[in-house]
Amino acid sequence: MRTLHPSLTHPAPRSATWPIVASGVLALAVAMGIGRFAFTPLLPLMLRDGTLTAEAGAEWAAANYLGYLAGALTAGWFSGNPGRGLAASLAGVALTTLAMALAGAPAPALLGTALRAAAGVFSAWALVCASGWCLAELARRGAPRRGAWIYTGVGFGIALAGALAWLGGRQPAARLWLELGTLALAGALLAGFLARRAGGVPAGAAEREAAAATRGAAGGQGALILCYALFGFGYIVPATFLPAMARDLAPDPLIFGLAWPLFGLAAMLSVAVAARSLAAVPRRRLWAAAQGVMALGTALPVAVHALWAVVVSALLVGGTFMIATMAGLQLAREARPDDPTPLLARMTAAFAAGQIAGPLVVRALGAGGRDGLGMTGAVAACLLALSALWLWRAGRRPA
Repeated sequence: MRTLHPSLTHPAPRSATWPIVASGVLALAVAMGIGRFAFTPLLPLMLRDGTLTAEAGAEWAAANYLGYLAGALTAGWFSGNPGRGLAASLAGVALTTLAMALAGAPAPALLGTALRAAAGVFSAWALVCASGWCLAELARRGAPRRGAWIYTGVGFGIALAGALAWLGGRQPAARLWLELGTLALAGALLAGFLARRAGGVPAGAAEREAAAATRGAAGGQGALILCYALFGFGYIVPATFLPAMARDLAPDPLIFGLAWPLFGLAAMLSVAVAARSLAAVPRRRLWAAAQGVMALGTALPVAVHALWAVVVSALLVGGTFMIATMAGLQLAREARPDDPTPLLARMTAAFAAGQIAGPLVVRALGAGGRDGLGMTGAVAACLLALSALWLWRAGRRPA
């Protein structure tokens, strides 16, 4: 394996880092944009085809959330070799996506539940391992700020999956699952090729000294994990229900199907802008600003029942949720430069627990004919705003 000098004091040229960035972008596009989120735009189409009921769809979504939590809790297994975990998780995402073509009636509903749960596990592994491997390799090459670019992959994958479901919305959903699975397999293979081309750089003295200084210094990490959990709870309400809201207002798939590609496009462009123009902004301040805008986007469709409100919400939430993800995971990398995978896994587990709570709260508050979605959206917006305020104030102090 090709290695570079571990004591780089200047950023490596882009030619030495682009395979790492490109591998991370593709990995997150496959794992999150397809494996994690493709079910969102395909759910209305499966309901239309009669291959899925609303009750089964809710169970599949819950299984995916639980699988994501299980994956986050077990991602620490790959602490010593996140590259291996990334390869295994991408293969799993591709296979489960292809197999989704067989899920739905007349197949047993349990098949779809199992596949969505497995996809959740693989997606969490991929996010943690891609973040751990890519951010560490870029830091060892003296270019840690380029790590922000890998998170454009999530928005890219969401936009790609959403555009395929939008443009091909008159196809059977099973065919769309096959097409997405083929894309996932191609992306996984290309990501693996680029990762092998990048090689590796051993940790240098400066990184080991930073690790010694931060090991055991858990100050503020608990609060960061809590904020990340509230982020998961707040974002999941629009991320889960926006396409359904749009479908209620405009039943044509060429209209309601546009909400999800817009969500993904906003996520991709916002991260690109943040990576290029906001690299010097403290991560807590950047996260706080993103979470504050997300609070507004979460509250808007609750307060205004109109298609334009859904579109604006897609742009506001889609344009901030990956900035918050990027900033939070970069803070974890800074806190544990020697081995960020365990802390990344804990933050991802907290996020997963928050997003599991979201639909459960919607159901609980909706008992008795009440507007559970509206009430949960209001609670989520308040929690996002409060956590954004704490992050902003914490950003005044040295990390």
